[in-house]
Amino acid sequence: MQQRLPSLYQQPILFAHRGASAHAPENSIDAFRLALRLGATGLETDCWVTKDKHVVLDHDGVVRQKRFSRVRSKKIGECEFSEIQSKMPKLTDLLEIATPNIPISIDLCDPTAMPIIDQLVDKPESMNRIFICHPDLELLASLKQQYPLFRYVNSIRLRKISEGPERRCANLAEFKIDVLNMHHTDWNGGLVALAHRFNIGAFSWDLQHTEQICSALLMGVDAVFSDWPDRMVDAQKNI
Repeated sequence: MQQRLPSLYQQPILFAHRGASAHAPENSIDAFRLALRLGATGLETDCWVTKDKHVVLDHDGVVRQKRFSRVRSKKIGECEFSEIQSKMPKLTDLLEIATPNIPISIDLCDPTAMPIIDQLVDKPESMNRIFICHPDLELLASLKQQYPLFRYVNSIRLRKISEGPERRCANLAEFKIDVLNMHHTDWNGGLVALAHRFNIGAFSWDLQHTEQICSALLMGVDAVFSDWPDRMVDAQKNI
């Protein structure tokens, strides 16, 4: 059996991707609550900002409204919260569900959400468990300077790292970005060890099968993302 390599964390985080989205509607309160009941140790979501400055949880950033016999799509940023409140939860709803020790990973789909998030998460110990994810390193570096108590994640595919993974890890360390997050097919044991050499966390996403999750945990990744919280829990028990 493959030897398990060490993680930077005491225990790798098991992030439920958009909640328990294999079992319940993604980014819904039911999905987040179910994920915690099934044993997820972290919750993942995507955020957007409404016209009246509410941070809401949705993947596509689009509201589809039926008017007479036609369906019309409208960007969340063009909608007042009153127009969409029955369709998607707010970040405040998720913060109420997640106890203070539950990490939350937020894909920052709309960067204008960040000052609002900073106001909503007003305790330093709570900020430290919030992982802000984005592919743009310059944006992350800027946010780190403005809001230093949050944790920052560079979510990107390996093929899009033009300077190569070693230079990217060095850059992340220089700007004090906490994590490199890549698709599970981009990681191998050597790259995990490389990230750890720079004290950069290695997060792995889109792990939907128990065997994939086991393999990632064995190579020492620091967090996995899956639609299946129950499979993540089983994998962690079986390695």
